[in-house]
Amino acid sequence: MRKLVDAFTVALESLAEHKLRTTLTMLGMMFGVGAVIAMLSIGAGAEREALALIERLGTRNVVVRAKTFKPEELAEIRKKSLGLSLRDVEALHEAVPGVEFAAPRIEVEPYKILAAGAKTEAAVYGVGWRHREVTPFALAEGRLLDKVDETRHAQVAVIGAGVRRDLFGGDPALGKDLKINDVWFEVIGVLEPEASATTSVQGIAVSSTEHEIYLPFTTAMRKLEREPLKSPLGEIVVRLAPNAPAGETGAVVGTLLDRLHGGAHDFEIVVPEALLRHSRETQRLFNLVMGLIAGISLLVGGIGIMNIMLATVLEQTREIGVRRAVGARRSDIRFQFLVTAFTLAMLGGLLGVTMGVGIAKVVAAYADWPTVVTTWSVALSLGVSVFVGVASGLYPAVRAARLDPIQALNTA
Repeated sequence: MRKLVDAFTVALESLAEHKLRTTLTMLGMMFGVGAVIAMLSIGAGAEREALALIERLGTRNVVVRAKTFKPEELAEIRKKSLGLSLRDVEALHEAVPGVEFAAPRIEVEPYKILAAGAKTEAAVYGVGWRHREVTPFALAEGRLLDKVDETRHAQVAVIGAGVRRDLFGGDPALGKDLKINDVWFEVIGVLEPEASATTSVQGIAVSSTEHEIYLPFTTAMRKLEREPLKSPLGEIVVRLAPNAPAGETGAVVGTLLDRLHGGAHDFEIVVPEALLRHSRETQRLFNLVMGLIAGISLLVGGIGIMNIMLATVLEQTREIGVRRAVGARRSDIRFQFLVTAFTLAMLGGLLGVTMGVGIAKVVAAYADWPTVVTTWSVALSLGVSVFVGVASGLYPAVRAARLDPIQALNTA
């Protein structure tokens, strides 16, 4: 233990004698480690956000969405297909193995949303009472839609936090009325606040509930107008049984609907489980590529360490000869130089960790990009830094240990 402490003390004294050279050498390791941590943290943040969005779609779901077309195209398609409808919901439930149930969703196009003299803009959806089982709703107050609301065509609504702020400010919203187009609805629930922006994952839009209003789908179908050629349902969320394979079931769903729609191809199928798998594969590739790029910086830093260690060997040739003459073994000389290389790499690595975490925080704060600094990324980058440093110092250490004591003492 004493030998190790002495070796570190000598290493620090040696590095302190050449502060500028030591600092410049550590910069290579610092930038390499900082780049690894920063890029992995940005990648981890993006992965977490993508996983959260996919989770909102539901990994046990298969989502069927109506496509949008130009008016002239839609007129031709409607000659073959009615669009997504309740007939499809019933067919999916009855004919596709592994389907627990199918939840319909209607998109209403509101031209005005009013309440208590205030107005707002929001997306309005009519949903089935089981929609809450396929889409995670975080309820802040009140209740969600139930089967009775659907059966009775109740004029009730669950609103997002943004809608509540726009229409009611800080006042209670439960029990208050709001007007959508020309129909009044009673607010029975308010959802938890979320990020207000609509985002997407792999080109699939995933909207926030912040500015959304949910009505019983039976009420939306009966009491709110819609365009005649528009698909009766905007979306059908198919909930799968626990052991049902999502990919195969999604293919069966597509085949069935294609037959029911006369081959009109007026719908698209999203399998969140496949999106999740693809997202993880993409993220692994991203981490690998970014790690290799950042590893080049560490390699450059390792070359810098080798250079400074070779220079140190030349500068301390006479000192090495003296130590050998008074009884130091080759292993002692080799150990001392390896400790010096380790110290140099560790100091550069620790500074790099600080820089990488700082970059991640700056990106998160000013670029509005999620970052996650994980323990494994810090350990990996610091470990690679130390490994590269020690490996780069191995040749100079061996070279110093092999010096002939007599020739070393005769060096001017």
